[in-house]
Amino acid sequence: MVDNVVPENNNAVSEMRTLIHEIARSLVDDANAVQIEVLPDQDSTILRLHVAPADIGKVIGKQGRTARSLRTILGAASMKLHRRFSLDIVEAGRATRDPETL
Repeated sequence: MVDNVVPENNNAVSEMRTLIHEIARSLVDDANAVQIEVLPDQDSTILRLHVAPADIGKVIGKQGRTARSLRTILGAASMKLHRRFSLDIVEAGRATRDPETL
């Protein structure tokens, strides 16, 4: 009997980080300002996307459609990796809230 092999969490986080990073870089004007911060949580991982202040609207989109699409892609890809991920979008250089207060 062959069990489903669950990828190691570090590999899953690395793959998701790369996925969101590449998509975000293709959406913004200042691709060098795109950074992903990984915040492990109890049963999930938070990916905090930092972009230049001028690009925040491009990543969020009209009425949040682009951000919602990014989260949908992240959710669909995370099902394959058997790990829950969430996405926070933040302007680069802006202080962020503690994940405990979210």
